[in-house]
Amino acid sequence: MNNDQPPIGEPSLLDYLKSRLKFWERGQKIEIPAQEPEPTHPAEDTFPVMQAEKQETMGKPARKASRVFQWPWRSLLALIFALLGQRMLEPAPNRGATAGLVLYAFAIAWLILACLRKEWTLAPYPETGSGTDPLRVKPVQLILGIALSGLAFLTLGNNLFTRLNVTLWLLAIIFFAWAFWLPRENQAQFWLRLKDFFTRDSWQLKVTRWSLVVLAVIAVVVFFRVYNLGGVPAEPFSDHAEKLLDVYDVSQGQTHIFFPRNTGREAIQMYLTLLASWVFGTGLTFLSLKIGTVFCGLAALPYLYLLGKEFGGKRIGLLAVFFAGIAYWPNVISRVGLRFPLYPLFVAPTFYYLLRGLRTRNRNDFIVSGLFLGLGLHGYSPFRIVPFVVVAAVGLYLLHSQSRGSRKQAIIWLAILAVISMIVFLPLARYWFDNPESFNYRALTRLSSLESPLPAPAWQIFLSNTWNALRMFNWDNGEIWVHSVPHRPALDVVTGALFIIGVVLVLIRYLQQRHWQDLFLLLAIPLLQLPSTLSLAFPSENPSLNRTGGAIFPVFLIVAIALDGLLQAIQSRQTRRAGTVVVWIITLGLAGLSVAQNFDLVFNQYATEFRLGAWNTSEIAEVIRQFGQVNGTVDDAWIVPYPYWVDTRLEGDWLGLPAKDFAIWPQDFNTTLAITGAKLFILKPEDSADVDLLKQLYPQGVLSTFHSAVTDAGKDFLIFFVPPAN
Repeated sequence: MNNDQPPIGEPSLLDYLKSRLKFWERGQKIEIPAQEPEPTHPAEDTFPVMQAEKQETMGKPARKASRVFQWPWRSLLALIFALLGQRMLEPAPNRGATAGLVLYAFAIAWLILACLRKEWTLAPYPETGSGTDPLRVKPVQLILGIALSGLAFLTLGNNLFTRLNVTLWLLAIIFFAWAFWLPRENQAQFWLRLKDFFTRDSWQLKVTRWSLVVLAVIAVVVFFRVYNLGGVPAEPFSDHAEKLLDVYDVSQGQTHIFFPRNTGREAIQMYLTLLASWVFGTGLTFLSLKIGTVFCGLAALPYLYLLGKEFGGKRIGLLAVFFAGIAYWPNVISRVGLRFPLYPLFVAPTFYYLLRGLRTRNRNDFIVSGLFLGLGLHGYSPFRIVPFVVVAAVGLYLLHSQSRGSRKQAIIWLAILAVISMIVFLPLARYWFDNPESFNYRALTRLSSLESPLPAPAWQIFLSNTWNALRMFNWDNGEIWVHSVPHRPALDVVTGALFIIGVVLVLIRYLQQRHWQDLFLLLAIPLLQLPSTLSLAFPSENPSLNRTGGAIFPVFLIVAIALDGLLQAIQSRQTRRAGTVVVWIITLGLAGLSVAQNFDLVFNQYATEFRLGAWNTSEIAEVIRQFGQVNGTVDDAWIVPYPYWVDTRLEGDWLGLPAKDFAIWPQDFNTTLAITGAKLFILKPEDSADVDLLKQLYPQGVLSTFHSAVTDAGKDFLIFFVPPAN
C-alpha cells in the first residue's frame, strides 16, 4: 500500500482546495480537524442556566436559575456610535461627512467585536423544503390558454380595453395558471375546515399580547399615511393635470391600455383613481389621486411583513412594517398622488412568492409571483427592471448550496413565472408591438441621448450615479422637491444607523454561512435602484426617491434584521423579566425617536418645501370660484399664461371641471369684448406688457394684487376685474 495516498473515504488535499474555492457552496466545505481541546467547565455567566436546563431535561426538579444580569455592551456601543455618526450626517449649516464617517468606523469596529463574541447574532432562516416537482402540466388547459392568449393579442389593438378583449385576456390568464397549478395535498381538508368555520354557531376571538402590538403598529402606520392627506402635499402641479385628464378620458369611455399623454403612462393609476373618486365621492380631483396612491403604499406593507418572516421571523416582519410605515421616504412618494408607490407595491409580492417558492420548492408560488410581476408592468415604468432582478435572484440561488437537488426544477419554475407574467403583460405587449417608439420614449430619453446629449461618457455617469444612489440612504437623497426634502438622507437617524449596521451584519453572515438570500438582499438594493442610476442623460435626476422606490423593501428588511439581532442579544443575556423590560425600553426609545423625526420630516419640512416649490393654484381657483358665485359663471374668468408659472388646467381640477383650461393668450383678448357681463383676468406680476394691453382694452378695469398665504415666495398674483357693461 502506498503511504502517500490518503485513506479510502478521506478527502485529499486537492479535494480540500476545490471545496475552499467554491465560495458559494457553504455545505461542501472540508475543514481540517483541530486537536480536540481538553474539557473545560462552563463559563460562570452561562453555567446556572445550563445546569437548570440540564436538570429539566433529566426530568428532575430544577433549581430556579439565576441568570447573571449582563449587558451586550459591545453591541450597544456599536449602536450608540452609529446613531451619533448618522446624526452628524444630518443637514446642518456646516455639514461635513468626516465626523460622521469616523463615528461609523468606531461603530463598525465594535460591531465586529460583538459578532466575534457572538453577541449580536441574527435570526436563522426558515428551513428549506425538500419537495420534488412532479413536472406535470394540464395539456387541455394549456392549449386553451395558448389559444385564448392569441385571440386576446389580436383583439387588443387600437390601445383600448373592450369587454371582448378583457374577457379573452382574463380567461387566458386563468387557463395558463390552471394548467401549471399543482393541487394541494390537503386541499380537501382545507375546504372542510373552511366549511366548518362558517357553519359554527359561534366564533371565539383570541387576543394576545402579540396581536395587541400588531394592532398598535397598524394604527400608528395608518395615522402616518393618512393624516392631513388633503393638506400634505398642498398643491398639484402639471403632472397631476395630465393624470386627471387621463382619468377624465376613462370616465368618458376611452379605456386606454397605455396613456400616451405626457411621454406615456401605464394604466393602473388611472382606473384606480376613477374607482377612488366613485367610492369616496371626491370626484376627479387631486385628493382622489392621493387616496389611490396612499392605498397602494399601505397595500404593500403586509407583504413586507411576510418578507420579514422569510428572513427570520415575525418580529423582523413587524419591525420592518413599523419603520417603513412611518418613514418619510415611502410616505411622501405615496402622498404625492403620482404612480410612484406602484413600483414598491408590486415588488413586494413578486419577491415574497419568489423567495418562498425557492425555499419551499413549491411551483404554485412561482405562478403567483408571475401574476404580480405581470401586473407590476402595468403600474409604473421603473418596474420594468424587476424581470431582470428576478432572473438575478434565481441565478444567485442556483450558484449556492441551498439549491442542491432542485436546480433543474428552479429553471423550469422560472420559465413558468416568465410565461405567466407575459400573459398578464399581454395588453401592453400589443401596444408595444404597435407603438414601440411611444412605449420606449420615456426610458430612452433618460438612458440615451434621444432628448439631450450625454454630459460625459456613459460608463462614467453610470458609476457616478451608482455611488450617489448608494449614499442616498445616509447622506443625500437628491434635489427633487416634489417627492423629497432636498439634500438630506432618505432615512432618519435611527433607521440610517440600523441600516449600516444591518448591511455589515448581513455581509458577515453571508461570509460565514453562504446563504444566497443574504447576498440577494444586499444586491437587490443597487439592482432596484437602476431606474434612477440609469438616468444617464439627466444625472441631476439621480438619486430620486420615486425611481428607487423598489429598494424600500430590502432597505427596511435590513433595518429590521439589525434591530431584531440586538433585541435577541439582550434577551439571551439577561433574566427573562429584565430582558423583556430592556427590550421594550430600547425598542420604544428607538421607535419614539424615529416617529418624532419622521413626523417633522413629512408634516413640517416636506410640507413646507412642497408649498414653496408648487404654484398656489388653489388660491387662484378660489378667486375664480368667488367670481363665479357672484356672477353666475366661471366661463368669463381667465388666466393669462406666463413662462414657468401656473398650469392653467389645474384651476379646473380644483373647481371640479377637469376638462377646462382657463388659459387666454394675449392675441385673444379682443374676443372678450363681446361679453357684456363682468370679466376677470389673472396675471403674473411680472407680466406688465399684458397688463398694459388689458388696460387699453378696458380702461374701466380695476387692477389689484392678491397676496398669497405663502409669503416671501413670489406667489402673489394680479387680478384685473372688468365690471359689467351698463
